[in-house]
Amino acid sequence: MTRPDDPATPALARRARIPSRVHRPAPSGRRPGPSGAGPDTAARTPWPLLAQLPGAACLATAGALRMTEGVLGDGTRTLLSVVGALLACLALRACLAHGPLRAPGGTGRAGLYACWLLSYAAFGEGLLDQVMTGGPDGWWDGDPAPLLGLAVAVAPAARCAHLFTVRAHRGRTVSRTPEKFGAGVRPLLLAAVALFLGALLPLLYLADLGLGGGGTSVAAVALGVLFFLARLLAAHGLPEPGTVALAAACAVEAAAPALVLSARLPGLEPVAQPVNALVSAGGTGAVGALACGAAALGLLLYAVSAPSRASAHTHPRS
Repeated sequence: MTRPDDPATPALARRARIPSRVHRPAPSGRRPGPSGAGPDTAARTPWPLLAQLPGAACLATAGALRMTEGVLGDGTRTLLSVVGALLACLALRACLAHGPLRAPGGTGRAGLYACWLLSYAAFGEGLLDQVMTGGPDGWWDGDPAPLLGLAVAVAPAARCAHLFTVRAHRGRTVSRTPEKFGAGVRPLLLAAVALFLGALLPLLYLADLGLGGGGTSVAAVALGVLFFLARLLAAHGLPEPGTVALAAACAVEAAAPALVLSARLPGLEPVAQPVNALVSAGGTGAVGALACGAAALGLLLYAVSAPSRASAHTHPRS
């Protein structure tokens, strides 16, 4: 017969003597979520600093290119641009992995669509201009101002998303039904979008002014709002609508030069008429403005109805 403290005593018997752990409520009466997330999680993560890194990387690259203009060769300046773009991408990846813009469930192919939209924002108008005039003939000009403005706008986007998340969580705790929660959170969503738009416009204007551009691009504004809505929904467990909206914008932007090129084939001249009319009315930037603006508007309409699904806002994702 073995004693209770004998090494041969079965493990189950030894565990039976260990008192069960007492579950105490979280401080201030708050319950932690399934992953431990709570309203105060943002205070324990460095996301405000991380949100400033993409803009800082782009500003540093733009400053270095401005100071080395006429000093370094084209090859060296191109290498400097590539390094700066790589640093900005790494900084953006770190920012999106923490804080209120983090999408716990992932975003699928949204990243690929975002890369296309950013590339079109920088080089799409130059490409379309050459295609409309019989090209392309060699390399086309790019406009880095939208990329710079959008990179700096990551910081206010994270702040607006954080404010929306905190307010939505508070509304979830006091709402008795999903309908009441949806009615209370819709104004918060619209306020967050308006607040972000108010920060995005001057940032894009200053970026364009600093790089010697001709004015704030409507397409860049629409793209910034589209990115913000898509990421905000993904951060609250709804990545699919944002992915669809991004894909739709990519399809419209890709279709414009494709239709113009297709019109060069015999009998297909009419297929380019919509693009010709759009460019004649608003310039080459009208294609990106229409694509991103329509996608952003559709996503906003969906987002206004999404808060009725209260489970998407039960736990803050900060």
